[in-house]
Amino acid sequence: MSEATVQMAPLAGGRAASQPAIAPPQQRKYLPEVQGLRALAVLMVVSYHVWFGRISGGVDVFLLISAFLLTGQFVRKMESGRPFGLMEYWIRLFKRLLPMIAITLLATLGATYLFLPESKWNTIVDHTWASLFYYQNWFLASKAVDYYATDHSAASPLQHFWSLSIQGQIFILWPIIFAVAALMVRVFRLRARVLLIWIFSGIFIVSLAFSIITTQNNQTYAYFDTRARLWEFALGSVLALLLPYLRMGQGTRLFLGWFGIVAMLSCGLILQVGQQFPGYMALWPTLAAACIIAAGSSGSRFGVDRILSTKPLVKLGDSSYALYLFHWPVLVIFLLVSKRSEAGPKVGLVIILFSILAAWAMTKFVDAPLRQNTWLTQKSRRSLMVSLVCIAVVALPLTMWQAQIDKINQALLANADKNNPGAAALWPGYVDEAEPNASLLPSFTTVHSDWPVFPVPCTPDAGVNVNLCTNGNEDGDKSIVILGSSHAHVLNTPVLEMAEDFNWNVHSMTMGYCPLGTDTAAGLSEECVDFNREKLREVIDMKPDLVITTSTRTNVEPGVTERLDPSWVEEVSVLNAAGIQVLAVRDTPRFPQSVPACLEDNPDDYSACSTPAGDLYSPAPPTDPAMSVLVNTSFMDLTTSFCNDVSCPSVIGNVIVYKDDNHVTATYMKTLRPIFEREFFAATGWSMS
Repeated sequence: MSEATVQMAPLAGGRAASQPAIAPPQQRKYLPEVQGLRALAVLMVVSYHVWFGRISGGVDVFLLISAFLLTGQFVRKMESGRPFGLMEYWIRLFKRLLPMIAITLLATLGATYLFLPESKWNTIVDHTWASLFYYQNWFLASKAVDYYATDHSAASPLQHFWSLSIQGQIFILWPIIFAVAALMVRVFRLRARVLLIWIFSGIFIVSLAFSIITTQNNQTYAYFDTRARLWEFALGSVLALLLPYLRMGQGTRLFLGWFGIVAMLSCGLILQVGQQFPGYMALWPTLAAACIIAAGSSGSRFGVDRILSTKPLVKLGDSSYALYLFHWPVLVIFLLVSKRSEAGPKVGLVIILFSILAAWAMTKFVDAPLRQNTWLTQKSRRSLMVSLVCIAVVALPLTMWQAQIDKINQALLANADKNNPGAAALWPGYVDEAEPNASLLPSFTTVHSDWPVFPVPCTPDAGVNVNLCTNGNEDGDKSIVILGSSHAHVLNTPVLEMAEDFNWNVHSMTMGYCPLGTDTAAGLSEECVDFNREKLREVIDMKPDLVITTSTRTNVEPGVTERLDPSWVEEVSVLNAAGIQVLAVRDTPRFPQSVPACLEDNPDDYSACSTPAGDLYSPAPPTDPAMSVLVNTSFMDLTTSFCNDVSCPSVIGNVIVYKDDNHVTATYMKTLRPIFEREFFAATGWSMS
């Protein structure tokens, strides 16, 4: 999205020996209407983000334009026999891109430290690393499918770096493709432009097919997947290669230009972009932009190009990169600080105007001086130094901040036995020895990641919120499988500790939002039902000594207390019939809001973050009727360790019980281990020896 993609300086280096048999028609090297198109696209992105909370399709236009301009530059070099100079190209390119990124990241980190709650810090630190090194899209893709690592309560102020990361990856990949093509032209004496058309057409077809299939099966992952976006860049490249040969009359150009503008502006209004992109629906904005570019200079005062080439739009196009960078952190941080879900018309206008002003200032006083500095451009090592300095000024404070957070957390853990007893505070005869004003555990900076820790990294199943985990003990005295939803996954913390002490083999197969069952009418997705059926077969083949799962489901719908799904009984019956013992644990509470966020808002009154027990639990457990049906199933009820007769507290024994609005922290589950162990052996009948 940088102007660097519009006019990049001629580069030196190795030569690409390719002389076309037929020279293409003379092309305009500067296209003001394309710069105006970029301005219009960034205004779409910003206004849709700020005012409509939707996706406009403007980013897709940016991706196409980036490839269009990059291809135009490289194909001219190929056809004229000028050198590519790939290393110098990359050095100068990132010298242009990284200063603005460094400023944005530093400003966001500063605002995070000053204005945002500690529970947001580690998440934004992770996003900063991903943004700085151009892998934000893959980072977000993994979080989109990893239910256990995503809060979903608010967007990251750096989330928009996903598209910049994809562009950065393309800025590496595309020149390599051109270098390979140049070699093929030299070796096989091919026509450069024809070969490139075939190459990028092939990329377009393969990537579009991949995008359509992946979007249909797992849209949240596909949205950030570079492979599902390659076709948008390829379309821009094919357009750049064919454009010099297109012959159109003035009427055709007028029609294409206006048709493209109307189609582009209407995309976000008509389509639910967030649920359907980047599959075939993304053809809408990209083909619309292609029509506008193909229309080119119409030569008519009624042409779209006359509007796009106006000075205000061209100037805004010059600052479009900075505007895209700045507007999203400003918007998200404002919403987080003000605790609003949307900006509104007036405040939104202020945010947009402020972002435009900041973008103009950064372009004028940072980007332009660096770009026009002849001393920096004389030698590649000077340009490289600019990039390294930009990386260092972000990485250094980021590393120091992470180290400070870790140091504080280690100090808290050192006194946890005395200051943070957790469930032990509920035991008869407990004596409180905690220091006055002792801090909560887990800390707000780590609570979001307070999940069970396996000695062997879990294997995520991309696209279905699945974690497949094991403790790595293949020769245990007993084998246990934990099966079900993320609430079953939470049970791994005490089970893993017990497995280490008693030499057990543990496998965990869990999927977010997916308790055992097969009834889609009960709120289970088709993916969940397929997962349950597949894993049930696997477990029966494994023949473990015990399957641990959750039984009831608490507060799935507002105003509805816990329930037991009939299909749950059917699934457990299948396990019992196969001779497998089942331990069913009653579900834990769910809250109407994020518990850590509530605690940060109410530091002097933790009771404000509790929830009434009567809203969650019925007097008699819904599992009672199933107890007589399931002959090899035992039931464990730990609700007294989470709730009293009146409410379910959010903090017990100076330990935060929930990492979000429903998942119990690993820290609290560790303090629950003695009770869990006692109830476990009583329910299963296993010997502790």
